[in-house]
Order: sequence, then structure tokens, then C-alpha cells
Amino acid sequence: MPVDKNQFRTALSRFASGVTVVTLRGADERPLGITVSAFSSLSLEPPLVLVCIDRKAYVHDAFQAGGVFVVNILGAHQEHLSRLFASREPDKFQGLGYGAGLDGAPVLADALATIECRIRHAYEGGDHTIFVGEVEHTAVRDDAHPLLYYRGGYARVEV
Repeated sequence: MPVDKNQFRTALSRFASGVTVVTLRGADERPLGITVSAFSSLSLEPPLVLVCIDRKAYVHDAFQAGGVFVVNILGAHQEHLSRLFASREPDKFQGLGYGAGLDGAPVLADALATIECRIRHAYEGGDHTIFVGEVEHTAVRDDAHPLLYYRGGYARVEV
């Protein structure tokens, strides 16, 4: 007997996770981004990560067509970015600081870490697509703390 959707969501909410905004360039060269909690490292050799994108998400088709994406791991000071990229705001990049990364994909300013990837595989995963990216560049900063998501809200940890 399958588990109830609400029970499953509640159980998963007990897993504290980091918060990321995954960014890419659209077919029209426009910067796109979405808040993603379904992110994971996959392999060290070669360096691979995965992100899971809902098939109904506005960026899904751009992922299918695109070749690169950037995982921007958010710091505690960037909760507003998580909320912005989870919203339906049409121009999420207006007024934001960001630069151009791999193949012009947007890299958010002041992220705790950035991971620039080239898409190597895409797999069906229920109502999501699992995109595997080979890591081509990373950057980190040591002067900030991570933003966490836990039990349906944001949390911070001091290290």
C-alpha cells in the first residue's frame, strides 16, 4: 500500500537540507533560476552532482534544451533569494548581483558556494526529471553560514 502523499511530505520535512538556487540561461539568452532542495553530490571521480526539477516547473524545458546549470548554495544571509526564486515573479534577476559563468549561465553574487555543471544525463523520476551534471568549476566562501530548510521553514546553523 503506497504511503499517503501528506505523510510522505511530513516525513521528508524532518530532513534538514541546504538551500540552493539553480540557474541557467534560457533559449532566448534570458537568465532563469529556481529554488531547489533536491540537490545532491553523486560522484567524486568524475565530479558529478544531481538536481531534480519538477516537470511542471517553468525552467524544466530550458533544462531539457540547455547544456549547463549552476548550483548556487545559499548562505543564511540569502533567505530572500530562496523566497524570490521559489515565487512566480516573472523577472527574478532584476536588480540582483550576478555574473556570467560556464557558457554564460548566471552565477549569483555572494553565494556560499557555486558549482558550475555541464548536463551529462537526464532520467525520469516520478513527477521530476533528474539532471546529472559534471562539475567544471566551483567557488566557495568561508565568511558566511549556510541557510537550511527544515520542517517547512528556514533555519540557520552556526559553525
